[in-house]
Amino acid sequence: MSLDTSAINRSMDLFDGHHSVWLFGYGSLIWKADFPFLERRPASIAGWVRRFWQGSHDHRGTPEAPGRVVTLVPQEGATCHGMAYLVTPEEFAHLDHREKNGYLRVPIDIVFDGGGSVLGLVYIARQDNAAFLGAAPERDIARQIATAHGPSGPNADYLLHLAQALRELGHEDEHVFAIEAHLARTAG
Repeated sequence: MSLDTSAINRSMDLFDGHHSVWLFGYGSLIWKADFPFLERRPASIAGWVRRFWQGSHDHRGTPEAPGRVVTLVPQEGATCHGMAYLVTPEEFAHLDHREKNGYLRVPIDIVFDGGGSVLGLVYIARQDNAAFLGAAPERDIARQIATAHGPSGPNADYLLHLAQALRELGHEDEHVFAIEAHLARTAG
């Protein structure tokens, strides 16, 4: 699959005719909502974990020196916490562009903190996309993040903002926090 997935995402028609759609954010979408939304609620999805396995060639790195950003990886019994946004379908043009570096829109059951659930969407970068970097020791991921920089700024800022947002939501993420600890040792 090519680096630019925006055309594939535009062809997804599951929610055509809907006035609004819930979108689950688990990475920068938790703390950087650069789009209008109707409502925002803490939420989670079951059966997935957040991993810094996706390359960022367009936001937090460059084609020559990609950064690392999160994607979701299936894991039985896991829960991934994040933020859900109720958006109008018009917002997907912006979101498809923002998430074009290998991410696909996928339907997902979103569970709201405090109860209730809904079928919504999430962007996932699968391992068959051209920007997928895959698993690596968390120490090595931190080293790559420490040196990567792209048009959206230093890759380290992405990691640090995500870790802070998860703490503010009251959720632990061993993978994110371990990389954050390695980054602090790398910088110190």
